[in-house]
Amino acid sequence: MLRKLLVGLWMLLLCIAISALFWKNEFKYSLPTPIPKNYHDIVMGSKIDLKCCITDSRPIFIHFFNPDCPCSRFNIPHVSGLIKKYGDRINFKIVVLNKEKDFSIEEIQKKFDAKIPVYFDNGIAKSCGVFSTPQAVILDGSRNLYYRGNYNKTRYCTNADSNYAQMAIDSLLKQTKTPSFDALALRAYGCSLPKCTK
Repeated sequence: MLRKLLVGLWMLLLCIAISALFWKNEFKYSLPTPIPKNYHDIVMGSKIDLKCCITDSRPIFIHFFNPDCPCSRFNIPHVSGLIKKYGDRINFKIVVLNKEKDFSIEEIQKKFDAKIPVYFDNGIAKSCGVFSTPQAVILDGSRNLYYRGNYNKTRYCTNADSNYAQMAIDSLLKQTKTPSFDALALRAYGCSLPKCTK
């Protein structure tokens, strides 16, 4: 009888531990990121003033990234692929949002295998209406907000039918009407600012 009780307790503890790990590493990141209390929404089509990031008249793609956010880490290969595919037609930038640690520009560039500008300015996120990582922001040639949202509906960016950021790039480059996206594209998922934790 005692042995059955101990085995039952052991199984219960094991189930609790597995559930806690699942919550910590997976499920909580599938929930929408809470909108901050003092959040000021930036409407699509708004002019975005980013004096720091303007180098020429090409559209700008800003990747908001936190090296400590699991969601950010999982989409590094996807973002690297976008940089390689569109880097000659789009100005790619990375904005690192992490107040807890210092990272060098070289460390970030190495992660993405790309020599693109890296910024550590939280003000850029505020200017674009970004409050979580990872997020993609695309500004058209006139510096209007063309897209702000997720990369994909899956955490690993593996669903070709929901490559939202890539669809927005393609639409912008073809100068077609901005595609209409569902809530999975436009509602923030990932790690919350300012500390980029969930």
